[in-house]
Amino acid sequence: MMKTVIGAWIALACCALAETPVESSLESRFQLDLQVPSAALATFLPAGFTPNIAAQGPAKDCNLRLVFIDRVTVNGPDGKPVGKGSNRLVYLAAPVKDASGAAVQLVIGGLTEDPADAPGPFGVYLQAATHKMQRSASSGSGPIVASQDWDFAASTGEHFQMRIEYERGAANKGNPTDVRFYSAKNPGFYQLSHQEQVLDILRNATTNPPDRVKKFSLKAGGGAYAKLFDGTEKLLSWDNILWIQRSVSVP
Repeated sequence: MMKTVIGAWIALACCALAETPVESSLESRFQLDLQVPSAALATFLPAGFTPNIAAQGPAKDCNLRLVFIDRVTVNGPDGKPVGKGSNRLVYLAAPVKDASGAAVQLVIGGLTEDPADAPGPFGVYLQAATHKMQRSASSGSGPIVASQDWDFAASTGEHFQMRIEYERGAANKGNPTDVRFYSAKNPGFYQLSHQEQVLDILRNATTNPPDRVKKFSLKAGGGAYAKLFDGTEKLLSWDNILWIQRSVSVP
């Protein structure tokens, strides 16, 4: 029995050593789960990758996620800031299965504030010629009301504009998970993200929690993303990720 346990420890240690740490970050995110035209999404998927669409639960029918990210801190393995030490970006990630059938995320595009972050680790980010973000919250005798305003646009026409006001609620902290994020441009490349987060689902088309979205508008598409956002896309979930802590490594 002792030999079995020791062997398991050695195997885990070897797996850990096989990964090279890249960075760690603390981020605030707002995620929109979407159902976009499947034919349009298919043009972004490399050979061997197939959509992984949930049949039930809060992510039911979602085939694409639009994620607004405030990277509050970004640090290297030595603890020092990476680049400017923070960044704002918006990216598109599809829940898919890789050739082995494993559930992973595929980053297919995005707009980033930092010129040094384009095309980024996945080779798909565009520099945002326009990049504005404002987040605020206020409290009084009633519930905390928060708002977010994002306006990101590339010179080639791709754009994401979101404005939302919502009542902040009691959020759930999930268990740490390990998620592989693959590149749609270079499908042989992936990052392993060890992450934990606090999630507050404000509105959901399947689970129907109390709707705490007070005001909302979204404009997305243009350029290479026009076929994904052709007016037939459906919004499925409005997810406020108050914080997510990530440690990123590569093979």
